[in-house]
Amino acid sequence: MKHIIEQLATSALAALPTDVLPDELRTTTPGVERTRDPAHGDFACNVAMQLARPARKNPRQLAQAIVAALPASDLVTKVEIAGPGFINFFLAPAAYQAEISQVLQAGESYGRGVSGAGRKAIVEFVSANPTGPLHVGHGRHAAFGATLANLLETVGWQVHREYYVNDAGRQMDILAASVWLRYLELCGESVPFPANGYRGDYVRQIAAQLHAAQALRLRYPVAEVFAALPPDEPAGGDKDKYIDALVARMRALLGPDDFLIVFELGLNDILDDIRDDLAEFGVTYDRWYSERSLGDNGAIDRALTRLTEQKRVYEKDGALWFRATEFGDEKDRVVVRENGQKTYFASDIAYHLEKRERGFDLLLDILGADHHGYVARVRAGLVAMGEPGDSLEVRLVQFVSLFRGGEKAQMSTRSGEFITLRELRREVGNDAARLFYVMRSNDQPLDFDLELAKSRSNDNPVYYVQYAHARVASVLRQLQDRGLELDRQAGLAALSALDDPHELALMTAITRWPELIELAAAQRAPHMLVHYLRELATAFHAYYNALSFIVDDATLRNARIVLVLAAQQVIRNGLAILGVSAPETM
Repeated sequence: MKHIIEQLATSALAALPTDVLPDELRTTTPGVERTRDPAHGDFACNVAMQLARPARKNPRQLAQAIVAALPASDLVTKVEIAGPGFINFFLAPAAYQAEISQVLQAGESYGRGVSGAGRKAIVEFVSANPTGPLHVGHGRHAAFGATLANLLETVGWQVHREYYVNDAGRQMDILAASVWLRYLELCGESVPFPANGYRGDYVRQIAAQLHAAQALRLRYPVAEVFAALPPDEPAGGDKDKYIDALVARMRALLGPDDFLIVFELGLNDILDDIRDDLAEFGVTYDRWYSERSLGDNGAIDRALTRLTEQKRVYEKDGALWFRATEFGDEKDRVVVRENGQKTYFASDIAYHLEKRERGFDLLLDILGADHHGYVARVRAGLVAMGEPGDSLEVRLVQFVSLFRGGEKAQMSTRSGEFITLRELRREVGNDAARLFYVMRSNDQPLDFDLELAKSRSNDNPVYYVQYAHARVASVLRQLQDRGLELDRQAGLAALSALDDPHELALMTAITRWPELIELAAAQRAPHMLVHYLRELATAFHAYYNALSFIVDDATLRNARIVLVLAAQQVIRNGLAILGVSAPETM
């Protein structure tokens, strides 16, 4: 619907004489929005106010000239100028009827846009360290990232979905040490478990696999393992220094090959679990990108070479530093330590450079709320390497709180294990989890009501929207049960017979879908889809409760059923983007 007005306004601008509008202003994209008050028409255009200053014209007078130049259209009944220069368009019922026909003709393609056509985006999301199962917070990242990727695809972007596997560095070493210590317990050793180790039951399960595969081959006496280590917490020591010393001892005792056996077992077991969990949640990736591969494929060295060539690094205290402060960061960053080891930051900027090397225009990262400083640092690295800073876009996802019966639920057990995504999905189902996770903006904390998510009530947005879809399917079954058939073409031809306020409200709601998709994609706002679908479902349920669809008058019956089929199609399209099913029965 919106594009009709945009095209009319664009044609009017092109038709204005040069003394009214200079040539360089004719290609301006008119700003068009739906009106909030029907008394002001269906759409308002502010292009006269957009162009008044550069054209050196009074906005209201410019609006009058634009209105006079508008092409004639059977889809517009009236055009008015309001306020300082708004141009209000009143659409004919035929415009809405034509759009309903377009819904049914386009089917699952209805609403797809082209604003992203010809551009490539890589969406990196979740990317949790493979040191344990996904928890409910990761679930919000998964639902938001997957839905946002779907949204971008819907408006024409070529989207690549990627999970960055943090399979290098200290946390993975701590996991390996935790698995090995539990293995030693299975070998009969009495192990004082470190304060900074991973304590979940999943570690014991991995250790059992190690024991089954290696028997006692990797066993060392506990006295040898812990000899001369610094004190741990709470024995007056530093837990970080202690765990690092323990990892070093493990490496020394096992040697590189056996250390890698333990390391890889822990990594692969947890990564397989994460893959399965996300796949069951309807979240899949085009690539699982290994952090370790950045060193193997030379990406880190290429990034450091670029920084060096651009004179963006310097040596100090034996380390190599990136001049991050020259790009707005709070301090310079080490990229190579004095021992020659590359830092996490070096890996991060190398990874993003490699994304650019793969031809992606948009690097969209979905990160936790605690990553504020990360954005400026990585963007600084990209700019320093000669890449556009605005190619990087980061969306931060706030925390999730679980509520049960109005009271906040415990997020973790005494052992420190968080409630997992898998446990949440088993309790409320994938559909409720996917929709509830994105029903609020990602930059706001989310209160997840477990009881509401499971309820079969109109207060549950999942049930409410899915029920609207199922109700339309029930209408078609009722039609068949009565021995009647739908004549879709006759129904489309008779849409002009639908003049009840409930019918007009439903038509208006349906035809907002293409605009909503473009807006939600541009603002990276999947929650807009949830709000829209609830509003569409409300319009449908009100219509369903107010009027009968299967009436004796075949013309009216066909028209009403065609209208609700269009509503069902849009609901189905919206739920598909959200990763939520569209049931035929409930």
